[in-house]
Amino acid sequence: MSEFGIQPISIEQEIKKSYLEYSLSVIIGRAIPDVRDGLKPVHRRILFGMHELSNTWNRPHLKSARVVGDVMGKYHPHGDAAIYDALVRMAQPFSMRDVLVDGQGNFGSIDGDSPAAQRYTEVRMAKLASEMLADLDKETVDFRPNYDDSEKEPVVLPAKVPNLLLNGSSGIAVGMATNIPPHNLGELCDGVLHLLDDPDCSIVDLMQHIKGPDFPTAGQVFAGQGLYDAYCTGRGSVRVRGVIRQEERKKGFESLVITELPFAVNKTSLVEKIASLVNDKKIEGVSDLRDESNRKGIRVVLDLKKGAMPEIIINALFKYTPLESSFGVNMLAVVDNRPKLLNLKDVLRHFLSHRREVVIRRTRYELRKAEDRAHILEGLRIAIDNIDEIIELIRTSANPPDAKARLIERFVLSEVQAQAILSMQLQRLTGLEVEKIIEEYEELLKRIQYLKSILESPEVLKGVIRAEVEEVRQLYVTPRKSEILPDDLSEFVIEDLIPDDEVILTLSRRGYIKRTTLDNYRVQGRGGKGVAAVQTSDGDFIHTFCATSNHQTLLLFSNKGRMYSVKVHQVPEGSRTAKGMHIANLLPLEREEWIATALTMREFVETRALLFVTRKGVVKRSEATLYSNVRRAGIIALNLREDDELIMVREVGDTDECVLTTQKGLAIRFPVNEVRLMGRASAGVKGMTLASNDDVVAGVILKAGNGVQEILSISSNGYGKRTLIEHYRLQSRGGKGVINMKVTSKTGDVIGAMPVSESDELILLTTANKAIRTSVREISLVGRATQGVRIVRMDEKDSVAAFDLVRETLTDACQV
Repeated sequence: MSEFGIQPISIEQEIKKSYLEYSLSVIIGRAIPDVRDGLKPVHRRILFGMHELSNTWNRPHLKSARVVGDVMGKYHPHGDAAIYDALVRMAQPFSMRDVLVDGQGNFGSIDGDSPAAQRYTEVRMAKLASEMLADLDKETVDFRPNYDDSEKEPVVLPAKVPNLLLNGSSGIAVGMATNIPPHNLGELCDGVLHLLDDPDCSIVDLMQHIKGPDFPTAGQVFAGQGLYDAYCTGRGSVRVRGVIRQEERKKGFESLVITELPFAVNKTSLVEKIASLVNDKKIEGVSDLRDESNRKGIRVVLDLKKGAMPEIIINALFKYTPLESSFGVNMLAVVDNRPKLLNLKDVLRHFLSHRREVVIRRTRYELRKAEDRAHILEGLRIAIDNIDEIIELIRTSANPPDAKARLIERFVLSEVQAQAILSMQLQRLTGLEVEKIIEEYEELLKRIQYLKSILESPEVLKGVIRAEVEEVRQLYVTPRKSEILPDDLSEFVIEDLIPDDEVILTLSRRGYIKRTTLDNYRVQGRGGKGVAAVQTSDGDFIHTFCATSNHQTLLLFSNKGRMYSVKVHQVPEGSRTAKGMHIANLLPLEREEWIATALTMREFVETRALLFVTRKGVVKRSEATLYSNVRRAGIIALNLREDDELIMVREVGDTDECVLTTQKGLAIRFPVNEVRLMGRASAGVKGMTLASNDDVVAGVILKAGNGVQEILSISSNGYGKRTLIEHYRLQSRGGKGVINMKVTSKTGDVIGAMPVSESDELILLTTANKAIRTSVREISLVGRATQGVRIVRMDEKDSVAAFDLVRETLTDACQV
């Protein structure tokens, strides 16, 4: 220490000490509630301030500004806005399970509307709040000085109700937070009584009485593992849902009506979110949306279109909106001036311990008052028995002190008794008044005996607490609002409501996608002109075309080697000629990225693998399970060279074979197992050596054990042919291959190939948006070095854009 009294200190230690003190102040004095009364300091001070103002439930309302000013000036030296916000919340029936403040005026709404200014609203304590302050004047709790030592405030309220669980609490302190859901008072009382009778009971036993949270906005609560964890450990997550009811309208139309919301969900924001989802086509089948809520309750109406499936829309509402949310339970409270994580039994046990202390302290106070009064009454009885002598003694005394001294000496009285005799009015000497004094004395003796029994017998004390809890239960319990549902119900599976119908998926080069039922494409003979198909804009054409079914998963691979995933039934349905929805509404594609190929799968298992083929003849084989978990932003499926792009992905087995076909009519056949299994982000190996003017257009997968197999090749000018697979000799990958189709100016370049059988049907799309469906057996079976036969007649500027097969069971992948 220097001569000026300056002591050097470590700034690091000082900051640590100061920050610790600050954080403890926030935890204890602001953000975390006390386990005994379930209140934070601001709420406790508001209720105490109203008590001191006699602003009770049976008195007229006072201006909120009066209460806020009194609390701020005497007990809570913070901003009036913070105090008023806390006061408003205690008066909101959608925020508190059982309100502690009776408000008069505009106190906000579930739509997020702000309350009126404090000069306009009026408040008084709710009747239940009087039970929080009952016996406060009987020395039941400790008092401490306020911030400037000018007043006294209670450290905690006596609290006859377990308010911490009744109304819950939420708060964020420094490094910790609390989030306790509200509960039903009747269930809490039953739980408290059960714990009172059986202190060694388990949490599971208590859960037989306390079923789960009971939110003021009602809704449905799923009582599963999350709730069990919350009650047993203090931490858990509870699933909460709003309530949606179906109503019939005129002419067979239906409506969905939202009548209950999850806790703390803003209704206006919810309606805006639903409207946005309807506009973005994420929720389809809604013709009108309106909010018909009034003072009687919540009523948000969704009118459905004819034929819309209510179950699908309900599931979409739960999936995409806050109508289903999770309430993260974190039961942190202040215990003995320290924050502590508590389970359900701990909270009730601390409440009971608090009530025991309150009853004992109240009993001691009442016993002292009763004994003091009995002592005075004993003196009055002595006076009544010797009234004539006492009157004479008082008359002959010089002054009151002399009279008091003579009374004490003559009748062996205490100063208090002597003063009571001197202060007694003469009317108390009438016969009726004398009888009242005697009756009061006898009643006091019984009262004293009873109060002593409370202090001496734990069973009598338990009976007092039980009677008080039962009284609270009888006076204040209301029916449960939130419905408790078992959480062992299986998740709603939307596929269960959607028929697994065969459908056609089409995707244009510019990214328009749609789903069409297979019945829209009738079978025609070879050489027909086809029927009108997708109406695309100028310069656009269909390049991905596949037959699949609603329950399969659609895997979409972009030209940049990324993979995206959607359910087939999630693809918007359209008519045969509809343009469809742009895929950007379904996938977050980057700039200069488009879907190059597609694949449908039902499940991802370890025995399955995917084969990737690029335009420059690179192939890669990877396990299908590597692609099962797809993020919304997609995943990297293949690393590509700058001059290359992905053209095909197929599911393969170890014994399968692959035939790569090129634009100029070449093909190479090699075993799939020559391509080793690689990781998801690898680049692959060479599958075929290409000429400088040639590109790979298709990869044909030949399944082992399928018997006689044929390859169908299609050219851009509508020519096609079938060729037996035995005409293609088996080679090692990386070769130049053999002739697959004779390419001429009449046939045009080869656009694709696939394995077929005579029982298959072919669906073919042209760039003029014509579609033809024909039987494969009508296409000639010829050798490799042939040009084939005309499958579809087209105009001079028209060409084949895409094609696919329709099989008896739709298990194959999409074809391009």
